[in-house]
Amino acid sequence: MVASIFLVALGSNRCGRHGRPRDEVAAALRLLGGRAAPIVASAPLGPSTRTFANSAVLIESDATPPELLARLKTIERAFGRRRGRRWGARVIDLDIILWSGGAWRSPRLTIPHPAFRARAFVLGPAATIAPAWRVPGSALTLRQLHARLTRTRAAPNRLRSA
Repeated sequence: MVASIFLVALGSNRCGRHGRPRDEVAAALRLLGGRAAPIVASAPLGPSTRTFANSAVLIESDATPPELLARLKTIERAFGRRRGRRWGARVIDLDIILWSGGAWRSPRLTIPHPAFRARAFVLGPAATIAPAWRVPGSALTLRQLHARLTRTRAAPNRLRSA
């Protein structure tokens, strides 16, 4: 099988055996290898109140998407991740976002990741390491998606009375 490129997003908002959330993400990046984005801080989604450390990495692998997903879940368990409340505190979260093979859909895995387009904490790091990656089903690149998501909307012009 020819090697594929995967874009994997990483996040942590709980201390673990490697230290603070930033240290957990750094340890996972070292384990995964590949080309890593800088680690950034981001506000939590959902009920969690802890700030996240996030990054992204490009990994070259001969694995199929389900095989890579199994590897990522093994890493999460080794870091102390336990299944629990959605969007709750976690030592490490590893998600396959994109795959050079295009789209993938199975009961346990959907690529592109269904929610990544609305998440600046994924698009920001991803755009730093793969800005020209065109998203399947879209003519837009990661850089363009990030710019659209994060641009500030100009205030509407108001008519002034003379």
